Amino acid sequence: MNTMITVTSMPSTVKRSAMGLHLIGDLYGCSCDERLMLDADFLETFCKQCVTAAGLTIVGSLFHSFGEGGGVTGVVVLAESHLSIHTWPESGYVTLDVYVCNYSSDNRPKAQQLFDSILEAFNPADPHLHRVERA
Repeated sequence: MNTMITVTSMPSTVKRSAMGLHLIGDLYGCSCDERLMLDADFLETFCKQCVTAAGLTIVGSLFHSFGEGGGVTGVVVLAESHLSIHTWPESGYVTLDVYVCNYSSDNRPKAQQLFDSILEAFNPADPHLHRVERA
C-alpha cells in the first residue's frame, strides 16, 4: 500500500500570537552556595522564590538529586512556559533555561529578571549566554 504524504509550509504572512523569549545559559566555573549545586529541595525552593519574585506563575515543579555529591536536575512549569536547571557540582557547571511566551502580555522583563536572579546566585566565572526571540 502506497501512502503519499504532502508537506506544506506555512506562509510567512500568518499572524503568530504566541511569541516568546528563550534565555539559555551555560554557566562555567560557578562559585556559589554548594546547596544550590547539590540539594534538590534547596534548589527547588530557591527557584520557586525567584519565579514568584519575577511575577511569573508556578503550575508545578519537579527536582531530582543524583545522590551524594551528584548534581540536581529540575524544572518549574510556568503558566507562561518553563524554567529548567541542571547542575554538575564536580565541574562547577550549570545549564539554565528560561522560556516564556507572550500570549497575553509581554513577559520578557519577567523572564530576564528570573534569569538574572539565578545567574547571580550561581556566580559563574565564564557564563555563555544566549537570547532567542521565539516566534
